[in-house]
Order: sequence, then structure tokens, then C-alpha cells
Amino acid sequence: MKIAEIYKSIQGEGLLTGVPSVFVRASGCNLRCWFCDTPYASWQPEGQDYAVDEIIAEVEEWDVKHVVITGGEPMLFAEMIPLCRELKRRGRHITIETAGTLYLPAACDLMSLSPKLSSSGPDPKRHAHWARRHERQRLQREVLMRLMAEYDYQLKFVVDRVDDVAEVEEMLASLPAVSADRVLLMPQGRTMEEMASRSLWLAELCHERGWAICPRRQLEWFGPVRGT
Repeated sequence: MKIAEIYKSIQGEGLLTGVPSVFVRASGCNLRCWFCDTPYASWQPEGQDYAVDEIIAEVEEWDVKHVVITGGEPMLFAEMIPLCRELKRRGRHITIETAGTLYLPAACDLMSLSPKLSSSGPDPKRHAHWARRHERQRLQREVLMRLMAEYDYQLKFVVDRVDDVAEVEEMLASLPAVSADRVLLMPQGRTMEEMASRSLWLAELCHERGWAICPRRQLEWFGPVRGT
């Protein structure tokens, strides 16, 4: 399993914001969002191959219950199945952060699903191949529905413009009934300034619909740096 980094930090997004966690970042992704904040795990995947026991050994260096397996796209790797099984055996709480385009029967306490909206694709003039591939793969409703049926989940949408909110509503209408408190909208931004420019209008729209706004607290706490 190709791993970009393993580190201890604080979960900055979603229902478990503020919880100390060990992050295992898989390197490699089947999508190419233009706003990706971890290009070293997608556009230019870095890292080295780890055996499952090597990942476990690094996770166990910290006495932390919560483990977040993220990416890139961790569901690309079949090693997720034995990795999560062993983490659960050792009493860890597991969050998997995924775009929800791929399915694996991996043990998981919280499936953090981040379906990509139509505005997420790369510039088709600069990245024609990836623009086509991204649009073809970014939304897999059957996979989303299976993950939602089998796991405790949150739905986390990155929103860049007001029109994106209507698309979120359309997507939710096409899925089984989703409790509003499981829907989180994250203002697109790789800096505090970018997030702030979208947060005010997005917070109002979330309030009207009973959804939660989901800022990236790690930017606030640590800045736009790796290992956070």
C-alpha cells in the first residue's frame, strides 16, 4: 500500500472535529480535483510501499484511539481490508475518508464520504484526459448507497460557488433519505482567506437547510502545511 505520510494530529473536519487522531495518508487517487489540497497524494503521488504490519507499527507509536485513513483515495488499495481488520482488533476507532467512488468491505466506525460535484473537475484545456476521467468517475451512486447502507457515515461536500448548493440538493434527492445532521458543507479553500470568502454565504445556506458548515480547522490551527 503506497503511503505518503503517517502522523499524529487533530481531526479538523467533520463530526469528529477536535479529536486527537493518527492519520494514515494513502498515496494515489482515481480523481483529480482542481482544488486538491494534497497534490502529493493525487496529482504527483509521493511516498513508499508499506506492508500492513509496517503501517500498524507506526500507528502504534502513538497511544491514540482514533485512526483516520485518508488520501488520495485509500479505497484503491485492497490492503485496506487486512489493515482495518487489524486496527479494529487492537481497539482503534477507524474513520475512512473517501470520495465514495470505490467499494471495499473494510472495517470502519465512520465512513466519511466526500462526493465530488461537477465544479470539481480540472481544466479540460490543460488536463483533457483527467477532465474526462474525473467527470466519468466522480459520482458513483450505487457505491455511495452501499457505503451509506453498511456504515455509519457523514456526507461532506466541498462547495466553491452558490450554484454548488443546488447540485448538493439534487444529489441528496437521488440517494436514500439522509438525516440533515449528516450533511456537511465545506467551503472550498486552501488558505484561511479563501475559506472566509465563502463561509458567510455558505453558513446561511446551511442554516436554512439544517446542514452543518464544515470549515477546515487544521488550516486555522496549523496553517497550510503537511502533517496536519
